[in-house]
Amino acid sequence: MGDNIVPDYLTSVKEGGFYGWPYSYFGQHVDPNHKGECPDLVKKAIVPDVALGSHTASLGLCFYSADKFPAHYRNGAFIGQHGSWNSSKLVGYKVAFVPFVNGKPTGKVEDFLTGFIKNLDKKEVHGRPVGVAVAKDGSLLVADDSGNKIWRVSAQ
Repeated sequence: MGDNIVPDYLTSVKEGGFYGWPYSYFGQHVDPNHKGECPDLVKKAIVPDVALGSHTASLGLCFYSADKFPAHYRNGAFIGQHGSWNSSKLVGYKVAFVPFVNGKPTGKVEDFLTGFIKNLDKKEVHGRPVGVAVAKDGSLLVADDSGNKIWRVSAQ
């Protein structure tokens, strides 16, 4: 549906909640492929908590429960953005961070680990981060499936 639609998102899951698919996206934005279908459900569609960008392929997620990074990162969500394959420009290809307070997202999505895009114009990349996990030592592990690497990020 274009470079800016439909955004990946992070959201809480409510029992019995309806999030739109396939009739609408990001709340009550009607999907043109299902226009006029199930308007009662579309009216109930819940708007997600945080937009992560369209075509970012936000696949990996972990909450930072360790104490080795600065306090800002504690209990927040790290998100592996594998990157676009069907967008006219490269988007994603990074690890993003969403701060949380009292179990709820606060603030905007932040870049945490970037540098995977080698050449934006030629659509060349160094890697595609996907899985993220917190290691026992409090560092962040990032699986890069096209670079065939696992990156370890630690605080000094």
